[in-house]
Amino acid sequence: MKKLPVLNAATMHASILIALGMIWSSSFLFIKISVETIPPMSVAAGRIVIAAILLWLYLKVRGDRLPPWGRVWWIVFLVGLLGNGLPFTLVGWGEIKIDSSLAAILMAIMPLSTLLLSHFMTSDERLNGPRITGVIFGLAGVVVLVGPETMMRLGDDAWRQLAVAGGAFCYAAAAVSARKLPPLSPASRGAAVMMCAAIQMVPFALWFDRPWELMPSTNSIIATIYLGLFPTALATIMLFYLLTLRGATYVALNNYLIPVFGVFLGAIFLDEQVTAQAVGALALILIGITIASYRMKPLTPPAV
Repeated sequence: MKKLPVLNAATMHASILIALGMIWSSSFLFIKISVETIPPMSVAAGRIVIAAILLWLYLKVRGDRLPPWGRVWWIVFLVGLLGNGLPFTLVGWGEIKIDSSLAAILMAIMPLSTLLLSHFMTSDERLNGPRITGVIFGLAGVVVLVGPETMMRLGDDAWRQLAVAGGAFCYAAAAVSARKLPPLSPASRGAAVMMCAAIQMVPFALWFDRPWELMPSTNSIIATIYLGLFPTALATIMLFYLLTLRGATYVALNNYLIPVFGVFLGAIFLDEQVTAQAVGALALILIGITIASYRMKPLTPPAV
């Protein structure tokens, strides 16, 4: 019997990156549904609590453990705030008024922010030709996808758009900061970060939103549960795995995939048309990812 070919490391990492982009691209649609009847802060707290419970259970099933108590928890606390509580709230508040597709497009500033932050905050992710070229190709793909009509909409509901852009910058800062976490398993890192995010967000949601007085719709509740299960819990494991192996700049490239996958998800679930423009944009973005990762040596493998 012929053996199936084994994926090499670069192909496997690219596959995980694309899968991560698909999962995160769906989050903007479900955030839009959630915030229809649930305040953004409560949506953020709800999805974080669900993810924290799941990741803690996953950690226990694996027989793994949280990072040892000490100064590292200050970094964990910071990553929890920048990578979860704050951006979830900002993006949710923005999507009360702006379209989910536009929110996904605004995520394109994350790779640029990550590229610059990584250059100044890390020693092994300096600016170089392939990284810069890859980011440019990715940005070009987003511009092709967006088109001039959508670009003209930038500026409407400016504060909401700035909130989403601020969330994208938070994601970039969190990705770079997470590189400073100790070499523990992705499950250990993810559970610790999500537990800190829950400790941060739950008191604010209870104080400001008084959730016991809310009357959320069934759709909003289901959407919030979905956000906790997939774009938060599952994506966190994938994120920390890739961050350890490839670094923040590589992982940030998935944010160029998010707007494109939004178009394809619309075609699958809403019977929307996939245009040649969307296919061309996807091609440019994939070329950018290939260039950015060309001859990029894997970093220290995670402990698993």
